[in-house]
Amino acid sequence: MYQVLYRKWRPKTFGDVVGQPAVTASLLGAVKSGRLSHAYLFTGSRGTGKTSCAKILAKAVNCLHPVDGNPCNACEMCRGIDDGSVLDVIEIDAASNNGVDNIRDLREEANYTPAAAKYRVYIIDEVHMLSVGAFNALLKTLEEPPEHVKFILATTEVHKLPATILSRCQRFDFKRIEPADIANRLLYVAKEEKLPLTEEGAMLIARLSDGAMRDALSLLDRCAAFDGEMDEALVSEAAGLAGREYLFSLCAAVADRNGARALELADGLYRNACGMDRLLSELLSHFRNLMLARSVPNYGDLIVCPKSELAAIRAQAEQFSLARILNAMDVLQDALARLKTGVNARAAAEMALLRLSDPTLDTDVRALASRVSELERRLDTGAFTAPAAEPQAKSPAPPEAPAPAPPAPAEAPQEAPAPQETAAEAAPAPPAEELFPKWNEALERLAAIDRPLVPHMHGSKAVVRGDLLLIQSENPLLEQFLQSGSHATCIQRAVYDVTGRKFRIGIFHTAKPADAPKKDPLENLLSRAQSLGVQIVEQ
Repeated sequence: MYQVLYRKWRPKTFGDVVGQPAVTASLLGAVKSGRLSHAYLFTGSRGTGKTSCAKILAKAVNCLHPVDGNPCNACEMCRGIDDGSVLDVIEIDAASNNGVDNIRDLREEANYTPAAAKYRVYIIDEVHMLSVGAFNALLKTLEEPPEHVKFILATTEVHKLPATILSRCQRFDFKRIEPADIANRLLYVAKEEKLPLTEEGAMLIARLSDGAMRDALSLLDRCAAFDGEMDEALVSEAAGLAGREYLFSLCAAVADRNGARALELADGLYRNACGMDRLLSELLSHFRNLMLARSVPNYGDLIVCPKSELAAIRAQAEQFSLARILNAMDVLQDALARLKTGVNARAAAEMALLRLSDPTLDTDVRALASRVSELERRLDTGAFTAPAAEPQAKSPAPPEAPAPAPPAPAEAPQEAPAPQETAAEAAPAPPAEELFPKWNEALERLAAIDRPLVPHMHGSKAVVRGDLLLIQSENPLLEQFLQSGSHATCIQRAVYDVTGRKFRIGIFHTAKPADAPKKDPLENLLSRAQSLGVQIVEQ
């Protein structure tokens, strides 16, 4: 009868355990010296060797012919523990035996001497699933068990265990196994099983297993069902990584701001039985890959995909600013959260795709910052080009407009302030205001206190009204920045350092006509770009 690989190749000695040298060395030394604890706690993520080490330890303390601290795996006791015929080693699944009555039965059994072995060993797996009453019932026995009893507790969620249990156990933390160690073990198993596994395929399996040897052997078993050499392509197909071009297509539609195309792709996937939660989850993982490609030089070590996809991920990451990628991940996470409580999962997914494709549909500060960052990226990459001579000739001014007047005489500029006085009358400044004279000095001091805020203060001025310092700025985001965090406090400190006075900080709002239309916050930025002779090209 065929036995799956992760069971067939389960470690039988401490030396067989992969990726846990500190744990195995300590346990091996304890067995050799006879300094055994009455209770052990093994904690760590799945597939890292907790239960395997528990069984090896149970065999080692009961082995009739131990070999340098390891079980011999040949004596009657070792074979009986492996096949479950020795009743003195009891494995308990706390997920299904988590009541007070189960622990009471365990306490009564623990008082009896072992039938055949030297020690009665209780291996309690997923111990965090025990009820509060069961933990309380276990406390006394766990603290002072009979001399012939050993407890080995295993859990993936140690934070759920009471402190009273933790203090009574000798704790060992199992780390996620390194991909290189998993790959070496896979190559050894494949050689023994005569499987054509390549080094690249082994490394991809190791990275997909997320530090779990059991998951890696299970995936190797799945790959063995395919014909041909077990390389990256075959592992990708077996693991479901192949055929993910739709993620690149969806991201391309988002990058092009083509919401209609994104919805068409989502509709095709929906008709092919792709769940919307799965689609958004995979799209979130894809944007994570783009984030890593934009942020980390050796991003290939952190992304789980075939090497052939790395270049495509890097190329697509260049189409987004980092701020837009982070905003997309926030939108997708919010949509996934709404899928669990919403009525129509498809509608929630389509709304998320439209927000990703058209940032103007998302009006929160996070999305606005993303749009500003995207404009800066397009300026840096040359998406905005200088206007040609022909478009300048086609001015919107009517043909009958009079020729421009000749330059005014030298004394004409003396009359220029008149329109400014009229404008001031249209939007009167608050009474008792004066321009703050040391604002530039305060900004220099602010650079040493709150450097991230300084770029948002560019071009700003300040006026004083009593003990109130009002900041004038064309930056639409400044008010939100001052309302969050400690930015306003930093400005207070900078002003105090240069003046010795403590002001309250506020934003100067000039009066506007009541019927003035509301403008998009980015229109000012676009207008300034046009005034500098920059032609705006829609991407």
